[in-house]
Amino acid sequence: MADACVIGVDLGGTKLLAGTVDAELRVHHRAYRLSRRDAVLETIVDAVEEAREAASGEVLAVGVGVPCVVTPGAGVAMACNHFPLVDVPLRDLLAERLGLPVVVDNDATAALVAEWRYGAARGARNALTLTVGTGVGGGILVDGHIVRGVSGAAGELGHFVIDESGPPCPGNCPNRGCLEAFVSGPALAIEGRARAEADPESGLGRAFAGGREITGPLVTELAHDGDEAARGAVAALGRHLGIGIVGLVNVFNPEVVVVGGGLVAAGDLLLAPAREVVAARALVPARDQVRIVPARFGDESGMLGAAALAFEVAGNLESIG
Repeated sequence: MADACVIGVDLGGTKLLAGTVDAELRVHHRAYRLSRRDAVLETIVDAVEEAREAASGEVLAVGVGVPCVVTPGAGVAMACNHFPLVDVPLRDLLAERLGLPVVVDNDATAALVAEWRYGAARGARNALTLTVGTGVGGGILVDGHIVRGVSGAAGELGHFVIDESGPPCPGNCPNRGCLEAFVSGPALAIEGRARAEADPESGLGRAFAGGREITGPLVTELAHDGDEAARGAVAALGRHLGIGIVGLVNVFNPEVVVVGGGLVAAGDLLLAPAREVVAARALVPARDQVRIVPARFGDESGMLGAAALAFEVAGNLESIG
């Protein structure tokens, strides 16, 4: 059993990551796939099988994080903003296909598990995670317990409204002005394109004129390279993020807010403006007690948290949350 491992899976809005993970949370193999709305189950199984073949020892269990409202314990995807998953018994379907114990949870809750137990929120009893990628996921820790709500629907922090007259929220959300509408990879692309058109001599402007698609990763790359238009786009998202965090800090009074997901690659270009907004607008004393930090595990928090949940199912770790 020395080489025993689990497989953690993080299903995102645009990509899927599966990892073969040992008990020290070291990743020995990573399998990447593009997310497919029309073949979610097949994509997960395919990536898990690749990770399984790469394992040097016994695979004990599989943990899967999905961007859905998940029934606690049962692993049923009840509703999902970005995939057509409604009342789908993912845990049982995957266990049948894979022949392994499977645990399914919300992807941002899985990220919270990784960051709380091993990462940037370690030692905290009150913490929030925000995973900022294609959408915005959230995880809530209160007095050392993960908050799931009556049916598992708690933690949809990306749908915290910051502007009632704002743009329509992406996906299946019926609301307007949600945090996710202002702070996400697609939102950064929209902001970047607007600034490229407004400043054609900028790095963003030249990239756009040269036919390059303005994407979140491109804006982040140019921002790190010092392009002022790109930096302005990232900072604008950071301020919107700060507005969302102000409301969450006032409600939950956390010790730490951990920001992960793909957009955390922007680092302090994103987080510094968010911290400034929180310092100016959140209530005392919560304002002065909270830390806003990047995820220790970056955009792999969800996969590693899913792996930690899989070890729990296999009986190798104490119960989480």
